[in-house]
Amino acid sequence: MAASTSADLKLQFAPFSSALEAGFWHQLTQRKLNDYRLDESPKCIKGYYYNGDPVGLPTRLTLEFRAFDVDGSAPAHCCGAVGKLYNTNTLDAFKSTDKKALLDKESKELWDAMRSGDALTDPSVLCRFILLTFADLKKYHFYYWFCFPALCFPEGIKILKKPSVLETVFTAKQIAALQEAYDGLCIKGGTTSVPYFLMKYTDDAVQLAALAKWATFFPGDQKVTVGVYDPCTLSQHPGWPLRNLLVLLASQRDAKADTVEVLCFRDRTLQGSRSIQHSVIFQVKLPELPLDLACPKSVGWEKNAKGVMGPRMVNLSECMDPKRLAESSVDLNLKLMRWRLVPSLDLDKVVSTKCLLLGAGTLGCNVARTLMGWGVRHITFVDNAKISYSNPVRQPLYEFEDCLGGGKAKAIAAVDRLTKIFPGVNAEGFNMSIPMPGHPVNFSQGTLAQAQRDVEQLEKLISEHDVVFLLMDTRESRWLPTVIAGSKRKLVINAALGFDTFVVMRHGLKKARQNACGDVDSSPSCSSGSSSSSTPSGSGSSMFSNIPGHKLGCYFCNDVVAPGDSTRDRTLDQQCTVSRPGLAMIAGALAVEMMVSILQHSEGGYAVASSSDDRMNEPPTSLGLVPHQIRGFLSRFDNVLPASLAFDKCTACSPIVLDHYDKEGFHFLSKVFNSSHSFLEDLTGLTLLHQETQAAEIWDMSDDESI
Repeated sequence: MAASTSADLKLQFAPFSSALEAGFWHQLTQRKLNDYRLDESPKCIKGYYYNGDPVGLPTRLTLEFRAFDVDGSAPAHCCGAVGKLYNTNTLDAFKSTDKKALLDKESKELWDAMRSGDALTDPSVLCRFILLTFADLKKYHFYYWFCFPALCFPEGIKILKKPSVLETVFTAKQIAALQEAYDGLCIKGGTTSVPYFLMKYTDDAVQLAALAKWATFFPGDQKVTVGVYDPCTLSQHPGWPLRNLLVLLASQRDAKADTVEVLCFRDRTLQGSRSIQHSVIFQVKLPELPLDLACPKSVGWEKNAKGVMGPRMVNLSECMDPKRLAESSVDLNLKLMRWRLVPSLDLDKVVSTKCLLLGAGTLGCNVARTLMGWGVRHITFVDNAKISYSNPVRQPLYEFEDCLGGGKAKAIAAVDRLTKIFPGVNAEGFNMSIPMPGHPVNFSQGTLAQAQRDVEQLEKLISEHDVVFLLMDTRESRWLPTVIAGSKRKLVINAALGFDTFVVMRHGLKKARQNACGDVDSSPSCSSGSSSSSTPSGSGSSMFSNIPGHKLGCYFCNDVVAPGDSTRDRTLDQQCTVSRPGLAMIAGALAVEMMVSILQHSEGGYAVASSSDDRMNEPPTSLGLVPHQIRGFLSRFDNVLPASLAFDKCTACSPIVLDHYDKEGFHFLSKVFNSSHSFLEDLTGLTLLHQETQAAEIWDMSDDESI
């Protein structure tokens, strides 16, 4: 068989695939029960299609819960399509509906709009659809058949020039001019997408106009070029919306030419980078349409999953439960991020992460809400406080009623509220204390035994979770979870507030420790002692760069004193965190966003820390940077991203502290709780450091006096 030439080829179109989301069926159910009842008259609905999908996805027309809001706008960068819903009362009525009559009726209205010129001034009529449905509300079985009416040329459309990717035809300058011209056309129309447009171009410029300008845009016998917002991802075929546009052009008695150049405009955004280079351009010859033609032949009924003409059925008996629908809606918001903005986003890593929140106060409440926004399903609270009258206005999981009768336990009330907000969350609360340095526990045998039970419970919780958030009021309450998490190699996210400053940081994620003499890592390069000298790592300043995750410092690495009782002999404003009201929301949100960014990195918590200097570089993850610390200054509305090394004399994460904890367990911890801060300082070498520093200062003073 001889090879076909371009003149022999007929233009073929990729049909729409219907995408009806669960939210659409939920809305149809409510309207059927409350509004439509037995009314079978057609109802106006609205869908949309998108032209930036990655290669391989079908050409989709999407209907979701907003489909019944016909006056509402389509999602950004999507084209709306208005249709008619025919919802029948019985399955028999659904089956016996005259589908050909429905198609013929819509096709005749479309043809009349073309011949009258109304389709030029209102091109939305070219993208109408029909949806025939039956809703079995006892079983939540939904039967549907989708139709997108398209008029046909009797002899088909010849391709004069094969479809080519735009970047092989246009120069980079022309592509940039086209993108700018399309954006200008959208702005002029007050929208983010224009479904059809006219186009003319030179080597230096591109001009676009609405279809309504057809009579004046192409003077004389100038080449005619038209553009279509094309949802198809195939490189050799246009999408369905082009069909009716070509028939419209052929139907115009004053058409400028029978040869038309077509641009299938495809505007894709991948990881924040916009591209139209993959758009397709080609030439076709339009057949003549008889002047007395009543209406061309039409097609448009969708094939079913088996590839034959017939309806489809979806069983939503499980997900139509309100709780299931809530889960679907939460997941949908996250999936839209992946579909359109961050295709490489690994949502499973985020959703499956088990988060332990130590502290259910202002920070804890805001962290929990943001975690739920990311779809995290497993959240556990630890707190020993009760809700007071000052809490609800700053802590969004509590209400006034929670303060009555002495106040509910925060950890328990937080779980109840999370479950009410989103029933799909798996939340637990533990009303318990965390033993702290400087807070003795040996007053009685009962007190010591309770402290041991609290330690064992905390160890168990940290073992069972993937990420530990330190969100407590006092510095010393963060010491024990820092030690336990360091020993168990769990990712720790720490957030702390000042009056108008905050710090959000990840603790260095320790590697496996092999021996009992203080060496911390399975490879010599993992040791932090030799590289950090004998001083703390810059008090959070960005002294270092390219620090791997296992060498990063913890919350206590900037201290040269051991943690103690920070509430003793303090006034009320010094015993609790007094900060600007918006600070906790900012810090809580950043703590969760830092966790999500870390999870997206291939090395997780071992990822090299990003610093402020990396802001202009290629980000290491699809969501951006993975800093060690975020230090915010609300008075200046400024953030910095310092990175600092672990301190070899740190009272919480240094090798000697972790080694004593691993070997002695609660016996070691009880000595820390019941001894003064000098115990940890002696153990880690801070005492000797203080003595050496003091001696050096005295020596300097004596030198000054002798001069």
